[in-house]
Amino acid sequence: MPQASRLWTRQKGRLMVEQFVSRDSEFEDGERRIVFIGDQEIGVFKEGGRYYAYSNVCLHQGGPACEGLIIAKVEEKIMPDRTSCGLSFSSTERHFVCPWHGYEYDIRTGEFVGDRRQKLRSYQVVQKGENVYVIA
Repeated sequence: MPQASRLWTRQKGRLMVEQFVSRDSEFEDGERRIVFIGDQEIGVFKEGGRYYAYSNVCLHQGGPACEGLIIAKVEEKIMPDRTSCGLSFSSTERHFVCPWHGYEYDIRTGEFVGDRRQKLRSYQVVQKGENVYVIA
């Protein structure tokens, strides 16, 4: 366990909070944690051995974006004659789904998959030894 669950750091002249998330060995690939920093809720995901963190506020209607299902992207293979060859799950892209209305977000980018120009606010995640922190 870390000495303190919250540490202070300075980045680009601003005082930032480093909030303890978990020990790396206790955070399995494919899992998520929700942490609170003041009035901010942040979803932290571990995917492919890397950490990603996003605001837990859905772009649609403010639902808990990071708290729904974590699923593989569904892909449809289209033949040259424009007919469907069926659906399959991606082996490389995973999404998390807002439980309120089904908005899907790419775990690696935070982008809303229905319009990739829109994305959740992201946060930096740092690992110090065995401890994982999100910075806000």
